[in-house]
Amino acid sequence: MLHIQIPGREEMTLSHLILDYNGTIAEDGEIIEGIRPRLAELAKELSIYVITADTHGTAAKKCEGLPLQVLTFPTTEVGRIKADEARKMAGGVIAIGNGFNDIQMSDAADLSICVIGREGCCGALLAHTDVVVTSIEDALDLLLKSGRLRATLRT
Repeated sequence: MLHIQIPGREEMTLSHLILDYNGTIAEDGEIIEGIRPRLAELAKELSIYVITADTHGTAAKKCEGLPLQVLTFPTTEVGRIKADEARKMAGGVIAIGNGFNDIQMSDAADLSICVIGREGCCGALLAHTDVVVTSIEDALDLLLKSGRLRATLRT
């Protein structure tokens, strides 16, 4: 469980991390270098899930050996499903994504981060997130080094 104190706000208590796959932790279907050790470190404090429409059909295989659970929903309803999964999780949810199908999940999360990576991001998602970063490494480092979040979200 992560406890993050943001000046001027109530302490955040977070237990779950939901990640999109393609465009977020993966580029062209391949997990981005440097992500595995960060996820291993975060798994000490959080339950981690990859929820994806799985554009390339490889998410489960590519995530083998990572301390997370992959939930694949190759459907046009994946946005609603991601939000439903986030709502089911008790104890505080962090959502990280880059696509249109991440909007509802971001709205359902306690803390949401949009990644504008090499595959871009959906412009509409920006209005539904708490923090916007330019790499998944930066997004995960916000959680590993919570002082960064304090500086960004303080009142």
